[in-house]
Amino acid sequence: QRRACDALVDGSSVLVAAPTGAGKTVVGEFAAWLALRTGGRAFYTTPIKALSNQKYADFTRAHGADKVGLLTGDNSINAGAPIVVMTTEVLRNMIYEDSIALEQLRYVVLDEVHYLQNRYRGAVWEEILIHLPVDVQTVSLSATVSNAEEFAEWLQTLRGRTEVIIEERRPVELRHWYFASDELLPMFLQKPDGEVLPNPRARDFDRRRQPYRPERGARRYPRRNSRAPLRSDVVDRLDAERMLPAIYFIFSRRGCDDAVQQCLRDSIRLTTSSERAEINALVEERVGDLSAAELAVLGYDSWLSGLLAGISAHHAGMIPPFKEAVEELFARSLVKVVFATETLSLGINMPARSVVLESLTKFTGEKHELMTAGEFTQLSGRAGRRGIDELGHCVVLYQRFTPFDVITRLASTRTYPLQSSFQPSYNMAVNLVRSYDRDEAKHLVNSSFGQFQADRDVVKLEQLRERNEAYLATYRERMSCDKGDVLEYRELVDRLKKLETGPPSRGPKRSRIADAISGLARGDVIEVSTGKKRGTYAVVEVSERSSERRPRILALSAQRSMVRLGPADFREAPAKVAKLDIPGDFDPRDPSARRDVARSLRSVDVGTQRARDLGHPDDPDEVRALKRSIARHPVDHCPERGRHLHFADRAARLEKELKSLDRRISRRTATLSKRFDRVLEVLETLGYVQDWTLTPMGDLLARIYNESDLLVAEGVERGLLDDLDPAAVAALASTLVYEARGPEPSVYTPMPTAGTRKTFARLMKLWEQIHQAEEQRGIDLTRMPDAGYAGRIHAWASGAPLDEVLHDDDAPGDFVRVTKQLIDLLRQLSGVATTPELRAKIDESVDVVNRSVVAYSSLQL
Repeated sequence: QRRACDALVDGSSVLVAAPTGAGKTVVGEFAAWLALRTGGRAFYTTPIKALSNQKYADFTRAHGADKVGLLTGDNSINAGAPIVVMTTEVLRNMIYEDSIALEQLRYVVLDEVHYLQNRYRGAVWEEILIHLPVDVQTVSLSATVSNAEEFAEWLQTLRGRTEVIIEERRPVELRHWYFASDELLPMFLQKPDGEVLPNPRARDFDRRRQPYRPERGARRYPRRNSRAPLRSDVVDRLDAERMLPAIYFIFSRRGCDDAVQQCLRDSIRLTTSSERAEINALVEERVGDLSAAELAVLGYDSWLSGLLAGISAHHAGMIPPFKEAVEELFARSLVKVVFATETLSLGINMPARSVVLESLTKFTGEKHELMTAGEFTQLSGRAGRRGIDELGHCVVLYQRFTPFDVITRLASTRTYPLQSSFQPSYNMAVNLVRSYDRDEAKHLVNSSFGQFQADRDVVKLEQLRERNEAYLATYRERMSCDKGDVLEYRELVDRLKKLETGPPSRGPKRSRIADAISGLARGDVIEVSTGKKRGTYAVVEVSERSSERRPRILALSAQRSMVRLGPADFREAPAKVAKLDIPGDFDPRDPSARRDVARSLRSVDVGTQRARDLGHPDDPDEVRALKRSIARHPVDHCPERGRHLHFADRAARLEKELKSLDRRISRRTATLSKRFDRVLEVLETLGYVQDWTLTPMGDLLARIYNESDLLVAEGVERGLLDDLDPAAVAALASTLVYEARGPEPSVYTPMPTAGTRKTFARLMKLWEQIHQAEEQRGIDLTRMPDAGYAGRIHAWASGAPLDEVLHDDDAPGDFVRVTKQLIDLLRQLSGVATTPELRAKIDESVDVVNRSVVAYSSLQL
């Protein structure tokens, strides 16, 4: 903290990478204090609105409401204040619009900057760092990442002087536990010499999961089955061990809700009467403005029952006031156990004494995958409250399909690499065209962390290529022959191989090879012309042939090595090319005996006999002709022929590898710049950019920040909203923000009215045109509109109560979130409306959806 603050005073930007709970935010708060002291401004950015609200409250308590503002899309409070808390998208939009709010800006804090690897929103962080004026000092706050030095190097290249502070020590020691059946065991044990090893007793649970089959005669010991403990048993045990409060991670919303109900059924109660009174008072304050009917739809009574017992769920399916109440109650130690999905791991200030991981695998949308070491570190990092706990505890429950050794590797690995997700979008492209010339724009795209990482990969690939080229030069030198052209000879041999290649175990040719092997005798000299065993050999022993086994020979090479050869080692029937006199008492294990035979083998001239082998009478004419060409080639008579061909094969394989490396290098060099060019091609095709100048449609697109930005712009330009009433406008716009959860495609849902069905069909045609243009250029930026929520939104905009809008399987939190995203899009549409009448209609659409529980979730703080 002191190093980072000193660096800021000295005029440097800073990157602070430290574990959860290490006090990183102090550095950001110091930057805000410096702004107040020097008469400048500071923007504190966060990835999510909940964090922005939290920081706004913290700064207001510290500096007073007149000095602090908040901009999140939901809220706009005191935007001209010297300290403004905002989401990252708000700052990105300010930069692109060259807002006057950037005047006097001295410091920008990027909290949770490791979020830049988020697939959907991560590029925003890089856009800010790339476009922010270089005289603005940045404070980048990150969780511990294993490639912090790489990220810092990029920052220094991009932003100039940047102090890097990396702290890997946790402020509170973390202890790992394994809870299986009814045993809570330390995951690791320390030996007297200090070495730390996985607990063998915990590993024993893996053996218990296997079927018990004692050997005959062995004593039978009773053996218990391994099982994961019940959720209520885990809570009881943690309470008894004084390991509460705890965050219990379950990767399922329904699982979190079910866990609360199970604890209530099992009569878990973790609160005193005074604590229950305090909980009641706070909850009434939080939800007092919601009607009884709405509370009934939201499951208020069940939620409150859990809170009064000191237990709650926390997930995205809950409305914001419910989640915020849980967070505050947990922070005040009134709620002792929170069953949460992994979304809680992102920055929200809810430290716990213990973290419980029920499962180490989660569904990715396509399959179940084991979490990464970085994800494990993020979740377990919430254990241990700084200044309160001497120890934090991470409890992993018995994993039916994950061995204990895999769990210990996850727990002991500290690798959390930060990977860029930066990809040029349509909105980014038109803003670059508006603000820069072509070369500057490409330079900015190539300045991204994504390209920085790709270029580092290129350096590694170039080093590998250089090394392979050195090997190739050596192979070419070793394959050269003073008798003739080895490559020409190898081409003849390869052509013969292709002609002779057939099924390895069928046909007359394979039978001829087996017969020829059976006909060999001790002392016969043969040649193997292909494969790793290529060379000249003296036969030492021939196995007996039977109907079950194919014949094999034991042979000695000129280099004194013994090999076994079978039909699979020969492309053609082996023929005796010479004869050696090998004593009957020859012992292949005797080095001196092998040396004498190898010396005799090296003195044999096999060339004359090979020249006479012009092919078998059954061979096709082309094969016989090739064999004659090979036998007459000068390299065929070289005693080092096998060695030359060996290195020629290695050189050929290496040349293929080098071509593959060249392709990989080409794909990584300026990859984002090439993608930017393809994005521009789509925009030029559709009339948004012409000769590096924005058309009126391009100006419109530059003000739309949405995942389907180009489709939104097309819809406005083609007048899709002109003939719709406010409720229908909301319904149609919802298809551009709603996306069904899970891997299964949405069940087809018709649009709610005839007018919206007709307009949605036009929207789908526009999407198909854009999708076709993208497909032709190998990009995929615009997802298909989804009408799955249009009926609910139309009903809500038409004034229907919440209980009539939500379906039985709908999560209220999802409805609120989708509606707030819709409101954000509608406000953007109002800003680009082509006529005053359309703007008034869109504004009315915002008013009719921003009511009741939706508006209550966006109240100013």
